[in-house]
Amino acid sequence: MNIERLKQLVDLVGKHRLVLDLSCRKKDGRYAIVTDRWQKFSDVFVDEPTLKHLAAYADEFLVHGVDVEGKRLGIDEELVELLGRYSPIPVTYAGGVSTMDDLERIKRAGNSRVDVTVGSALDIFGGDLPYKDVVLWHKEQNMVSQP
Repeated sequence: MNIERLKQLVDLVGKHRLVLDLSCRKKDGRYAIVTDRWQKFSDVFVDEPTLKHLAAYADEFLVHGVDVEGKRLGIDEELVELLGRYSPIPVTYAGGVSTMDDLERIKRAGNSRVDVTVGSALDIFGGDLPYKDVVLWHKEQNMVSQP
């Protein structure tokens, strides 16, 4: 990760316009950020110090749980929990969602602090999860969280 280039980008467009992709895979019990179509492990890990440091350069994180991404076999609950506990800025998780229960698990594990994106599991992309049900679930969450 080139922090100097990231600083230049922030100076050019502003932190408020940046979402950092911290997609990761598990390596030796930790979540290493991966690059090059998720094939190359970096030496940067998704953990409390990294999330706090990188929050200075973006308004949100996007984190694909690459080990479960696209498989529709369930979420990486440990990763969601880590994000919910340590991310100081909004964070969106992607990976493994296959049922409405997975959305609830993300809500619980992420302490209602982790947003979610659903891809191939949606019926509009050939999956079994009804798009309308996911939209309704998200609307219900927004109603609950607003005063």
